[in-house]
This record gives sequence, structure tokens and C-alpha cells, in this order.
Amino acid sequence: MMRSLYISATGMQAQDKHISTITQNLANVNTNGYKKRVANFEDLLYQNIREPGTELQDGIVTPTGIQMGNGVRVTGISKVFTQGNGFQITDNPFDLAIEGEGFFQVQLPGGGIGYTRDGSFRPDANGQIVNASGLILDPPIVIPPDAKNVTIGTNGVVSVTQGGEQQAAQIGQIQLARFVNPGGLNNQGRNIFTETIASGAPLLGFPGQAEYGTIAQGTLENSNVAIVDEMVNLIIAQRAYESNSKGITTADTMLQTAVGLKR
Repeated sequence: MMRSLYISATGMQAQDKHISTITQNLANVNTNGYKKRVANFEDLLYQNIREPGTELQDGIVTPTGIQMGNGVRVTGISKVFTQGNGFQITDNPFDLAIEGEGFFQVQLPGGGIGYTRDGSFRPDANGQIVNASGLILDPPIVIPPDAKNVTIGTNGVVSVTQGGEQQAAQIGQIQLARFVNPGGLNNQGRNIFTETIASGAPLLGFPGQAEYGTIAQGTLENSNVAIVDEMVNLIIAQRAYESNSKGITTADTMLQTAVGLKR
């Protein structure tokens, strides 16, 4: 009976993490380029009271064993890097979306590079293209102060028309990064990921090349969170949490009954 208390407790703890993951997805349903998370579970170690195939007597072998489980735990929270659910047309020339694989690169304040799918960029006071948090796009691209029209092609080439000139001039090209295991990236908040040993080193390339996606100007990628799916998952997780709490209540009642036998 004591075992059932601990098993139910592990179930409640696991479902609490599951619900937190789902609510994080729902909270970011409108976050540009957000990628949903999925909780992964595994059962805990078993106590082998009797091994399968144990010889009982007179050569009789038991076809099954007796293994008592010890509950469940969350082994990880995976990131799902599928394409977002559609695109938001903004008509802002500095809003960019990646159609396909790849991440934008931004320079982090303490050094190093961050990776993001959020393409809401703007020029700062110096003309450098930065994201909503002021992080500079890498490699840096500077928009001239007298630029009239800014065009960013599907291949990431940035062209501008300056002064009284009629012909556009190329001032840079956006570079994308890919990872062998994007699920291993580390979340830093503000729509920024950083590389880890699990993700591997970034593979750099230009939009439209090989496995790299293309750039859509004046567009932002929506999150890939499906509200209906998350609501269904939330209901299932809530019922699982309630069922595990009932397991604790039942085990407690059984313990009370056992204690009452001495009276």
C-alpha cells in the first residue's frame, strides 16, 4: 500500500510538468516563430520479486514473473521544429520569415551567437538590422541613411535604392544556420536558442541552398501550436492528474483500514 502512495505521487509530479509544458505552448500561441514543446515520459525501475521463467517445482516453469513498478518520470521536453501554422503578412520590409529549415543568427550581449525563427527585425539608430530585443543580425547588415527602397530576396540578398539612383545596389546577404539535432538547442527566452553539445555545431549556408529554407519578406512566421490539440492534451493531463490523486486517496483509505484492524 505504501508503494501505491509513492507511485501515485510520481504520476502527479509528472503530470504537473506535462500541464506546465502544455500551458507554455498555449501562452505562446501568438509568439512569432515559437516551436511547441512535448513532454516525454518513461517508467521507473522495477522490483523483480520473481523473474520470468523461474522454476517453481517438479520442473514447472512460470511463464510470467512478478515485477512491481515504481512509477513514472519526465525524461525530457522535446521541441517540435515543424513549420509554423501559416504566415502573418505585415508589409514591413524588415519582417522576415523562413520557409523551410534554418535559423536567423543574432549577436548576444555577452558574446556568442543566438539562433531564432522570429524574423521581426528593424534598423537601429546606426542603420544596423536588429531584432525586437535590439540584438544585431549576424553577419551585420547596415542600411544606408539615404536608402529609399529595401528589398530582401528569397535568397537573403539585401538590396537598396539610394538617393536619386534608379538601380538597386546589393549591400549584404542574410546567412542561415542549421543543426543536426535542433531539439538539443538550449532555450534562452526572447525567442533565442543557443547551441549545445547535443545540438552540434551550426551548419551555415544561404537561403535557398541545399536544405536551407527561403526568405519571405514582409512576413512573419506564426507559432506551430495547434490550440485544439493542446486543449485536448490539457484535458487528458488533467484527468491523469486527478486519477493519480485518487490513487493516493485510495491507498490512504486502505492504510486506515489496516490500522483499524488492531482495534
